Amino acid sequence: MGSEIPELELRRVTKRYPGVVANDDVSLSIHSGEIHAIVGENGAGKSTLMSILYGLVSPDQGEILVRGDLVQFRSTLDAIDAGLGMVHQEFKLFPTMTVAENVVYGHEPRSGWLIDRNLANNHVAELAESYGLAVDPLTTVEDLRVGVLQRVEILKALYRDARVLILDEPTAVLTPQERDSLFEVLRRLSDDGRTIIFITHKLNEVMALSDRVTVLRRGQVALRVNTADTSPGQLSTAMTGRSVDTSVRPADHDSGEALLCVNSLRIDDSDGIRRVQDVSFEVAAGEIVGIAAVTGSGQSELVEAIVGLCPPTKGSVTLAGNDLAGQGVSGHRAAGISFIPENRHRVGSAATATTSENLLMGYQWQPRFHKASWLRRKVVAQHADELIKSYDIKVSGPNQVVGELSGGNLQKVVVARELAHETSMLVAEQPTRGVDIGAIEFIHAQLVAQRDADRGVLLISAELQEILALSTRILVMFEGQIVAELDPTMTNEAEIGLYMTGAHTQRVDAETLGT
Repeated sequence: MGSEIPELELRRVTKRYPGVVANDDVSLSIHSGEIHAIVGENGAGKSTLMSILYGLVSPDQGEILVRGDLVQFRSTLDAIDAGLGMVHQEFKLFPTMTVAENVVYGHEPRSGWLIDRNLANNHVAELAESYGLAVDPLTTVEDLRVGVLQRVEILKALYRDARVLILDEPTAVLTPQERDSLFEVLRRLSDDGRTIIFITHKLNEVMALSDRVTVLRRGQVALRVNTADTSPGQLSTAMTGRSVDTSVRPADHDSGEALLCVNSLRIDDSDGIRRVQDVSFEVAAGEIVGIAAVTGSGQSELVEAIVGLCPPTKGSVTLAGNDLAGQGVSGHRAAGISFIPENRHRVGSAATATTSENLLMGYQWQPRFHKASWLRRKVVAQHADELIKSYDIKVSGPNQVVGELSGGNLQKVVVARELAHETSMLVAEQPTRGVDIGAIEFIHAQLVAQRDADRGVLLISAELQEILALSTRILVMFEGQIVAELDPTMTNEAEIGLYMTGAHTQRVDAETLGT
């Protein structure tokens, strides 16, 4: 594939941290024009390896070669100069600047002393058109959908003439249509001789897109294989030591009385902009109600109102008949709502606190954890040890601060804490984002166990396979409203995606106007 000399090569790369070997003698060879997937469990060493490759971390030993030349990256600038670009999960864009301004930032074309804005706009437009990256260079970034923001990040790398593109979980928040569009772009880049490194937990995407796959397990290469010669089962076995399938629907379960009732909810933000408009629905005991929506469709504000993070402008939230108005987060928790937040860093954890402390937060005043005003240290330690073991949280010990954990392991801490207590209602917002396939299977089983124990579960997820596999009913939000209620056994990702982007609603409206 491509020239005999690899576009990129890692030779016997090793990186150690206190108590753990993140990368252990890892070698990797990727050729020009190749789409190479890298998969592995949380803590397998993927993020560390990519950080080394992009100049964010220095290896303890080993070599990096770019087009046969030995390189030493002291910073990301060195990596960029060598022709590497990276699209992170968290986009690094200036929201108040235009697409073109973001793309050329730091490398602006000039006419004398002045920035030549027309040349910048034209260059970005030509670059976008040549690779099928449909985006208006004059649009302000804060006005763009998530899928378009990702195109802007890719354009930034291409503008700097990146020959190797590293994409970290690029489809995590995309609709099926946006994902397919991204894959078309990546194939076009590959055909042009660009090299793509694709980090993902989604094995169906590995099979659909990549040419070759490298599986990391416990810091070492567990498998190197041509994609055409493997299967999702073989990959999951190489990752976890066993075969895993997260797409199988659990057995049906009879639901009971309505538990959570959201009635005519309206939410305006601090600028008076309406984010949620007249939303009503119920979650019964013993059912999982899934909410599917593109980022920015009002689902985050809806969740914040349900769990007490912000009061609604109008309408009500009741749990088992009790109105939760004005009770705040602690009141909602006391009423029986546990919450797995989307933002595990800002909302779900305290970075400088230990793993043990984070596993206890919000529940420390339960009688079993304290006596008088003192925590029962042995009980707290036992609680932490049990959850670390049950959820396979990869930590050096319960006293390791969570700010040092990988994103996937931090997610396990948050999920473990919220599922360890018997509450009547669980609100799970993106519960499996960034976790590996084995952890996804375990978390799914826990959500189903909550349902089977006749608790209510509200599942908000951008993973449509997850929504389809787990939900009793699916609600789709678009522009702050519920635009569809679907039976998961009678729909598919494509139909849900059309509702999520408003395309299905617009088509129905057009047909109605034509009658």
